[in-house]
Amino acid sequence: MAMASAACTSTAILVLLVSLAAMATTADARFRAMQWTPAHATFYGDETAAETMGGACGYGDLHATGYGTDTAALSTTLFLDGYGCGTCYQIRCVGAPDCYRGSPVITVTATNLCPPNWAQDSNNGGWCNPPRTHFDLAKPAFMKMAFWRAGIVPVMYRRVPCMRQGGIRFAFQGNPHWMLVYVMNVAGAGDVGEMWVKGSAGGGWVLMSHNWGVSYQTGGQLAGQALSFKLTSYTTGQTILVADAAPSTWSIGLTYQARTNFR
Repeated sequence: MAMASAACTSTAILVLLVSLAAMATTADARFRAMQWTPAHATFYGDETAAETMGGACGYGDLHATGYGTDTAALSTTLFLDGYGCGTCYQIRCVGAPDCYRGSPVITVTATNLCPPNWAQDSNNGGWCNPPRTHFDLAKPAFMKMAFWRAGIVPVMYRRVPCMRQGGIRFAFQGNPHWMLVYVMNVAGAGDVGEMWVKGSAGGGWVLMSHNWGVSYQTGGQLAGQALSFKLTSYTTGQTILVADAAPSTWSIGLTYQARTNFR
């Protein structure tokens, strides 16, 4: 009996340790702020930020989708073929006469690509040429840290967790035979590396292919089914399940907000 009790106790301890390890792994997947790193920043558009609407990530009207004018176009080094979309950065102007006193920190979301300009030298106009790390900010965001007359300023930046209100939003586009889903309002690391969909009629998870920016696509026949999604963060590898994200009556052209989000 003593041996059986000891065996049971050992088994219980083992189960507890495995559970704690799993919890630690989940906790470790939570995105945390990175270290400050030097870069440069410019701005594009005017004070209305009209030119920043849309962009390579596919967020559309940034006011309607909740990103506003605190946004940035990233050089290809940070854009990562669209996997950098939705990531968040703190930036402060440093070491230039046109920096505001006290070097205030701004927080922006990546919503666009600043493409290379190979016709200009990387240190004289080709600011977004690889391998440069560069932020082309919406003008209202730039004006929170420096005088716009500067044009380009040295900055320190660090990637930080994205703070979002509510769950992930899924905007549906496409047609009955092809679904294109834009993933928005992503918290935590802010990015999505892989995405799956499953309909309520049965069957397993279907891996969606990355289209561009924040959009993922599938050719499956999913009309008339409630849809669940599974998403993996590109940066942390954390996977979350978003059950019943859209009802069986979902429609192309509408956006559905879940209750679930990354941390």
